[in-house]
Amino acid sequence: MRADLGPATVPDDVKGARVFRLTSPIRPYDWGSTTAIATLLGREPSGDPEAELWLGAHPDSPSTIAPGEPAAGSRLDAVIAREPVATLGAGVAERFDGRLPFLMKVLAAGAPLSLQVHPTIAQAEAGYDAEDAAGVARDAAERNYKDRNHKPEMIYALSDFAALSGFREPGRTAALLREVLAALDGDADEPHHGGVTLLGELADLLSGDAPAAADADAPSGGSSGGSSGGSSGGSSGGSSGGSSGGDPRLRDAFARVFDRPEDAARAAEALGTLDPRRFSAGSADSVATAVDLQARYPGDPGVVVSLLLNRVSLAPGEALYLPAGNVHAYLSGLGIEVMAASDNVLRGGLTSKHVDVPELLTTVRFAALGVPELPAVETEWGQRVFAPPFDEFALQVLDFGAAPGDDSTSGDLPVLQHGPAIVLVTDGALVLDSPNGSLRVCRGEAVFIPAAEAPVMARPADTGTTGRTRAFATTVAREF
Repeated sequence: MRADLGPATVPDDVKGARVFRLTSPIRPYDWGSTTAIATLLGREPSGDPEAELWLGAHPDSPSTIAPGEPAAGSRLDAVIAREPVATLGAGVAERFDGRLPFLMKVLAAGAPLSLQVHPTIAQAEAGYDAEDAAGVARDAAERNYKDRNHKPEMIYALSDFAALSGFREPGRTAALLREVLAALDGDADEPHHGGVTLLGELADLLSGDAPAAADADAPSGGSSGGSSGGSSGGSSGGSSGGSSGGDPRLRDAFARVFDRPEDAARAAEALGTLDPRRFSAGSADSVATAVDLQARYPGDPGVVVSLLLNRVSLAPGEALYLPAGNVHAYLSGLGIEVMAASDNVLRGGLTSKHVDVPELLTTVRFAALGVPELPAVETEWGQRVFAPPFDEFALQVLDFGAAPGDDSTSGDLPVLQHGPAIVLVTDGALVLDSPNGSLRVCRGEAVFIPAAEAPVMARPADTGTTGRTRAFATTVAREF
């Protein structure tokens, strides 16, 4: 249930050209860590799961103006709606229909999240309108589309971070499945017989010949939309997704798991008996993940699907981006997640929530494209920026005063601003110098910088427990 988020109207004393502190809601999903977000932000844990800290203006859980600020308690989405040009800038306001296009989160996965995929804008618009026309309530558990936007995203690792992301190359997956089948040799009798048979069929299917180039580029499912390029509020080229440009072998393998739930359950049970230590270095992590998922979600088809996907390990400071159509699941770790401002998620397992397999098959992109790692780019001003190929957002790391040799700076840094920005301090204290004055922002605090309040320079006020001052700033990807 949504908490009281304060007044939706904005008093006259809130001006667009002003940096102000935010209070932001935490989503207490069951998979959330009970300590990670609190430890990062320097406060006492609540004792409950704290999965996601939402920083932004999404209408379901918007940030509000913090206590002590003028008009404390006013919702950020209402502030922006009142003064879209001053808060967003004219170009961003026009491009994204007067809405803040990004949502910044601190994500703390104490347990695996659901296997999921996000739609393109075309798919989201068509799906949302179809569910409205069918009379599906917007808060219904079986509702797939909560809004008409897509949800490309990225994750920046603050700790060791594990994830599943995208389809592995079919031949490599076939080899992994052969290794699994060899380890299960002698376990082809009941109760796992149908499951072992299914795993063998998947190995045969994925080790078969690749389709001809013309076939590989053809749509492999009844997608309701393709590339989002050119759509209002959409991403540029890198976000095109859906089921176009796919490999029919991957689609057939994925669909077969869901078409045969009893065999998939037996396969998951068989996978749960494996000892990852007996596998090769390239397979052990994937097998360990399947074993863990079976223990948490017994008999779930997502346990089998996990073997079709890339198993990714990020070290602190590394990042990954996830375009539309990418099947993924975060497994463990703490990170800064940034996305387009949407809550559209189609789930494919590892959850007690609604799973719509037919809609899932129209949304997934069945292509082995490798792991979409995202390196940092350093600007001419010394800013470290993670900029995935989406219009809605880019993430800047502001790192000051670390030990010699660390990837940081001791001088002032401009805050990257393509219109509005949100800044979160995770170590030490930061001073933001803007045309209207200076603001000290301490560990655990976040601020909204309107487009009209530029330029803003950041400098350390003091260093934190790690010997550094560190903050993260999210802005729009480029000028509009």
